[in-house]
Parts: sequence; C-alpha cells; structure tokens
Amino acid sequence: MIRLLSACTSLLLLASPSLLAQKAPPMPKGPTPSAPSDVYRSVVRIEVATQVPDYGVPWNAGRFGGGIGTGFLIGKNRILTNAHVVSNSRRILVTVHGSPEKYPARVVHIAHDCDLALLEVEDFSDFESFPTFELGEIPSLESQVRVIGYPIGGDRLSVTRGVVSRIDFQPYSHSRADSHLVVQIDAAINPGNSGGPVVQDGKVVGVAFQGLRQADNTGYIIPMPVVKRFLKDIEDGNYDHYVDLGITEFPLYNPAMRKALGLPNDGTGVLVTNVIPTSSADGIVQNGDVLIALDGKPVDSAGMVLLNGEKVNFNEIVERKFAGDKVTARFKRDGGWNDVEIELKPLHWSRMYAIDYEKNPRYLVFAGLVFQPLDTNLFATAKFEDVTLRRLYTDYVPKGLFQKHKDIVVLTRVESDPVTSQLSGYAGFAVEKINGTEVRDLAHANELLHPAVVPEFHVIELFGANRPVIIPSAKVEAANQRIQQSYGIARLSNLEE
Repeated sequence: MIRLLSACTSLLLLASPSLLAQKAPPMPKGPTPSAPSDVYRSVVRIEVATQVPDYGVPWNAGRFGGGIGTGFLIGKNRILTNAHVVSNSRRILVTVHGSPEKYPARVVHIAHDCDLALLEVEDFSDFESFPTFELGEIPSLESQVRVIGYPIGGDRLSVTRGVVSRIDFQPYSHSRADSHLVVQIDAAINPGNSGGPVVQDGKVVGVAFQGLRQADNTGYIIPMPVVKRFLKDIEDGNYDHYVDLGITEFPLYNPAMRKALGLPNDGTGVLVTNVIPTSSADGIVQNGDVLIALDGKPVDSAGMVLLNGEKVNFNEIVERKFAGDKVTARFKRDGGWNDVEIELKPLHWSRMYAIDYEKNPRYLVFAGLVFQPLDTNLFATAKFEDVTLRRLYTDYVPKGLFQKHKDIVVLTRVESDPVTSQLSGYAGFAVEKINGTEVRDLAHANELLHPAVVPEFHVIELFGANRPVIIPSAKVEAANQRIQQSYGIARLSNLEE
C-alpha cells in the first residue's frame, strides 16, 4: 500500500501560544533582509498551535499540539499555504527570513479538499515593500524547479532543486477523500516544506504539499490549475468546493467485454457502473452507459483524456469548472449514441468520506448511552467492526442513503451506570429506530428521546443487534446526573457542527 505523507512537521513538544508569542530582545522594527534575493523575504515560516477534537470522547476539549509550515506572498496581505499547515489552528505566527519578529496571522479562506489556504497577518505594514510571487503555469516534464521553504533540519530558509518527473491525477492525503492534478518532482519535500513555493523562471509553478514514504526524493506539488481554481473560487468571499459529475467508471481494456458492449477494439470509452443519486449526472447518465467523450475530448479505455498536451483522468475536465457550469458528454446506450449537456454542481454528501477540520464533534448523551453521527473522523477513531455499520458507511453516497438519513446515528459508547449495566456489548451499532420511529439524523434522535409525552420505556432498535436497548424513562434524569458528574460532561449534547 502506498501511503502519502503531508509535508507538515508534527512537533513532539510545542510551547503554549503565550510562549510562542514571546519576542526576542528589542531589535530594529521590521524584518531585516539577509537573503541574496529579495523574494526570499516573501517566503515565510508559519508556526501553528493546534487543538484537535477528540471523537473518541466527544465532550472533551481535545489534544493540543503544533507544527511548522511555509507560506508565501501572492498579493497585498495574501499569504498562500497548505490547508494542513493551519488546520485546527488556535494560534498562527509568521516569521520572515532573517528576522526574529513573530507576526500573528489568521486564516481568511481554507479549502481542505484541495489542501490550500489563504492567510493574512494582523499588521501588514512591515511587509508593504516585499515583492509578491507571480503565478505561472504547469511546468513541463524534465524541466528544473526550485523548492523554497522551512523543512526540518534547521530554522533558516532552505532551497532545493529538482526535476519534474510526472504529471498525474493522484489522491490528496490531507482530506483522504479527494484526488486532483499533481506534479511529481525529485526534489526533497520534507516536513516543514508544506505550503512553500515551487519556482521556475521567476514564477510559482506549484505549492509543495506531500511526499511519498516508500521512495527517496519523491515529492508532490499542487499545480497552478488547482491553485488558480481555489483563488477564483474565493473571489466572492466564500469557498464553494469542487463540482462533481457523480459517476463511477470501469476501464474497458478487455476485448471480450468491449465486444459484448458493441464497441470496436479501438481503446476508447469507459463503462459507467454507478450514478450517484441527486448528482450532476443523475437522470441523464445511467449504469451501463459507455462514456466516450467529455467536452469534445475523447475518453480512452483507461478513463484518460488529452489535456494541455498531457494524458490525465477525465475528471480533470470537470475539476476546472464551477457550480452552474456545463459539460458536454457523449455516451453510448443500447447501441445508440447520445450527446448531452450536464450542469455541474457540488456533491456535498461526499464529504462523509473526508476528514473534517475546525469542527467540534456532535454527540448526544442519554442515560449513559452516547450517540454520534457517522463520519470519517469517527470511523477512523473508533475502528468499527460491525459489518452492517461498515456497509452503511460504504453505501452512504453511492446508494444515496443520505436521501433518507442525513446522519447515520451510531451508539458509540455505553458509560458505566446501573441503568446501562448489561448493555456494554451494544456499542458500535447504528441506530435504526427510537420508540418505533426511523431515525433521520442526530437532532431527530434527540427529539425522539425527549418527546412531549414520555413513554414508560425508551426502545432503541439497532441495525444488526439481536434485541433492542430498553431504558426506563423514570431513571433517565438520575442517570444523566450521575454520568455528568462521573465523567465530567459539561453538556449532554452538541447537536450543531
């Protein structure tokens, strides 16, 4: 298994925000340039104090930590960096090359799906004279680039050189759910390099963001099409996420399969195996269609198109568009050709499979039972083993379970109490019904457990469990008080993200 490593330092020890803010003995105001090139002043070191939510014990404040990354000026008080550098931040301090001064900064926009963020410092006056980086284009194969940043191994600026070795469509490790265009280079991209500019001919051609554990000198940069799309998206003051065609495809290499589908053995077309309900393609494309072209560009049997002289996944055509834009598609169905126009929109439900940041866990505590909505943060923390629950997670988007269940509510913990003494084996099951009503989401579960007319018993039915969980209503209030006191729970619920 190939594992991608985000190039952001994870520090073992980090001073508290108050210690980080302490300054060196008095020196002349403003950064002192000491680099051979003025542009080095525009590459900044970013120190971040973080607080990561605890999805295992959701009422806890979470653990504190920190890290180091890099950013660079692309405009007046506009510092571009990686999202993973500043995710879950509680304090951000920026340092300029050659200066001891630490400048407080804040996140203006952040896009976890493409691992980019835009920062600004509280006081930009000391940066007014600094040059800003100009954005270029995708570098060509075998061309040389420079990576500038603050990687581990020292505190001062580091510059390495490398050659562009591959242009591809690859997963972005930060969200664990998104794939975009990447450029692979053979320059070392180490923890701390994250967010730094990759420069060619005086222009930025990429942003350093991740490396490969199993290979030496294999780093990845976010190329300009992704960066420019992010910057265009936030022009209206909001980040609206990527649009999604909403189909799953299967390559058509096999000659027998192609013959069965009535296709010539010419290396074009992919089989549509699933259309996600409510997606852009829903109601237009069907399972079993053979996608032949997008926006007039032929799709080969591996799902690749020729774009700007390079073969990339056909989704790259969709990636460069925005909500409301249209894409033309040609596909074959039942031996006939179809040419359609599809209006694109985001598929927000797909964020189920992405790691969430800057959000407190939602939860509900009821007489020692702890309920949480299923998402990737919770799934990665709890490592659920119940087959039915894992299937609900897997099918949530492809089979459109979100149309019926905004949340898959899970009984994640059973805290020790006289009311719950025989229920410990039921943690890790998804909730199907409460008091006979199918549960739509966590807020709905809370309503069902706190009805206007309280029944004698609360009956909680779980997917895959051999019997329901039954709680005597008369004992709920006393159990809640004991649980709050025993486990230090300030609030019995957090229903809002």
